[in-house]
Amino acid sequence: MERERDIEKWMRQKIEQMGGIALKFTSPGNDGVPDRIAILPGGQVWFIELKKDGEAPTKIQEWQIERLRKLGCNVAVIAGMKEARAWIWEVIG
Repeated sequence: MERERDIEKWMRQKIEQMGGIALKFTSPGNDGVPDRIAILPGGQVWFIELKKDGEAPTKIQEWQIERLRKLGCNVAVIAGMKEARAWIWEVIG
C-alpha cells in the first residue's frame, strides 16, 4: 500500500523536474493547512493536500481548503498515486 510520504516525494520530484518548486508548508497556529505549496513555471501557485488512496481531508483541513479557495487560491486535494499522476498530467503536462 502506498504511503502519503511516498506520494509527496514523487510529486515533489516531478514538480522539480518540470522546473518548479514544491515547498513543505507548515504554519504554526494554523492547523490543517495543506501539505505543500507548488510554485510552477509561469507563476502558477498551488496549495496541495495529499492523502493516501481512499482518505479524505479532516474537518479542519476542509475548513482551511475552503478558506484558501474563497481567496481565489488554487487548491488540490490529491488522494493516492493515481490522482497524483492525473494532477501532474493535467496541470504540468
